Amino acid sequence: MWVRPGSTRPGVGGERDGALIVRVSARAVDGRATEAALAAVAAAFGVRRRAVTLVAGASSRAKILEIDGADPAALSRLLAGAGGGSGSGTGSGA
Repeated sequence: MWVRPGSTRPGVGGERDGALIVRVSARAVDGRATEAALAAVAAAFGVRRRAVTLVAGASSRAKILEIDGADPAALSRLLAGAGGGSGSGTGSGA
């Protein structure tokens, strides 16, 4: 996934170089943007936050995640730009 911290319009959806774009309002300070992004991804995929694990990229905008119980079709939909919003359960992923 590609994280855009400090966004005025948080949401999950769209693609950047094959990565899912996750926009969060939290700034990239003390891991706040990363945590907000993981929570948004969980909401977007309809899974609990603990089902989303950061595999790589803790201090980078580009991150690799593992999402237990995620529907692969949700990722395709999100990459296509569907399900933006504020992460209110519309989905997000890898």
